[in-house]
Amino acid sequence: MVSRAGGDKHVVATKAFVHPTAEVSPLAHIGDGCNVWRQAHIRENARVGAGCVIGAGVYVGAGVQLGRNCKVQNNALLYEGLRLEDGVFVGPQVCFTNDFLPRAVNPDLSLKAASDWEIGVTLVREGASVGAGAVVVTGVTIGRWALVGAGSVVTHDVPDHALVYGQPARQRGWVCHCARRLELRGSEGYCATCSRTITLPITDTQGR
Repeated sequence: MVSRAGGDKHVVATKAFVHPTAEVSPLAHIGDGCNVWRQAHIRENARVGAGCVIGAGVYVGAGVQLGRNCKVQNNALLYEGLRLEDGVFVGPQVCFTNDFLPRAVNPDLSLKAASDWEIGVTLVREGASVGAGAVVVTGVTIGRWALVGAGSVVTHDVPDHALVYGQPARQRGWVCHCARRLELRGSEGYCATCSRTITLPITDTQGR
């Protein structure tokens, strides 16, 4: 891997590609087989798992954690407090926020410092997808293999395999590992495309 920080290159013995215009902190970890494209910015103590693709103009905040084989498309914003498990898809211009009570200043109009606010924590579970231009408000968990539609505003937890979209995002159905809609059969979902049957976390208010 080749990282860039302040114009200096830091060579690490891993098989990864980092575009010459990307800015990667020497304190970040980039896994084997990663591709980091132009003008991406990866901050200190971020961990990008093996096989990830980081698109052009992506921001990965300090301490953000990405599992293996994640795809983060152009200009997505992954702010501090975020963790992606393996195989997560993040569409272009997605924003993961990290401040539930945002203010630039304190009540006395002094500029807020890092000690004046609490970083929110967001988790995206294995295989989930977040569509282009979505905003994920801090403090939520997006479940395994869930699908968030483009342009959505996510304000609550998303169950495993749930399809959600809208502003705010609401559940509209269930999806397979292959992202196609599931046909409900009691508490299970059946995928006509790949013939999978999936046990769903259905409650009385979900998906029926």
